[in-house]
Amino acid sequence: MSPLEDAVPLGQVRRALVIKLRHHGDVLLASPVIAVLRNHAPGIEIDALVYADTAPMLALHPALDELHLIERGWKDLGALARLAREWALYRRLAARRYDLLIHLTESWRGAWLARGLRPRWAVALEHRGGGRRWRKCFTHLVSAPRGGGRHTVERNLDALRRIGVQPAEGERQLVLEPGEPARQAIRTLLSAQGLQAQRFVHIHPSSRWQFKCWTTAGWAEIIKRLQAAGWPVVLTAAPDPGEQAMTAAIQQRLERPAIDLSGRLGLKELAALAAEARLFIGVDSAPMHIAAAMRTPALALFGPSGEALWAPWGEPRRGRHRVVASTRHNCRPCGLDGCGGGKVSDCLETLDADSVWRAVSEELQGPP
Repeated sequence: MSPLEDAVPLGQVRRALVIKLRHHGDVLLASPVIAVLRNHAPGIEIDALVYADTAPMLALHPALDELHLIERGWKDLGALARLAREWALYRRLAARRYDLLIHLTESWRGAWLARGLRPRWAVALEHRGGGRRWRKCFTHLVSAPRGGGRHTVERNLDALRRIGVQPAEGERQLVLEPGEPARQAIRTLLSAQGLQAQRFVHIHPSSRWQFKCWTTAGWAEIIKRLQAAGWPVVLTAAPDPGEQAMTAAIQQRLERPAIDLSGRLGLKELAALAAEARLFIGVDSAPMHIAAAMRTPALALFGPSGEALWAPWGEPRRGRHRVVASTRHNCRPCGLDGCGGGKVSDCLETLDADSVWRAVSEELQGPP
């Protein structure tokens, strides 16, 4: 029994809505909320509301009943067209008659939905700038941790703790299901390249945020050392021109090009590829979280963002997840988009390849 006087009696909840309107990695880090809620109340129907481009992060989640989507492009439509889409979404949500709403960001859309849908219970994060108007939208508010050192997965799960649900240690894993079509597509790709499962290293060097990226020279050096040690390397990147340019620049520095799947994989296929790799190496980005969700050991290079909040989460199938970060910069993590907001982070620019290689070689020791 929960010690909370205002704990939500899950036996009286028929249907719940989880709202996470952020980027891909953020949505994936919310996946344990859905799984834990299902484990503690198997009779509840659970829906989620996310941006359409992040839908693959939750699509096929075994504990999810319906996935509702918002297109980011709605904001660019004319007033009448946007209103029509917003109203259609609202009517779909209202028809579900939610008893419980769990809002996992400080987006005002979640607050408005809590007021409009009128669930019996609505839980959200504290919003320092929201004031009384924010508080009136919800029955339960989640206290923000002091000091900022609590991982984002645990912060998301705090929404459940606030209503009396205590997640067990073993049920906090990320949940991402690639689906059989994606798995088969990757098996076909790997076979065409002569690669075997667990006998290659997956590197995703880029991010949509340039200030989170390491140097092309550093990546090229790591790939050369992997190739010399007999490890094939598969490079991936998003279709974004900047990310494509980065992988091309890395390839130009190599005597023997890596296998390059940049821009060729969807998110489900990226997950299926990560699942087949012996090791994932990348930066603080959604592909890092995807690899962790597939229980592939992930080695992540961190700069201005903080590993306490964003490190690879969960227990890999062997070995451990690792973080490599500069020990020369006591200013990190600063949370800035590059030093002084200049889009270039000295703590990553000066990170030496030897430090990264030590972590890589330690992970690859022993049998696959």
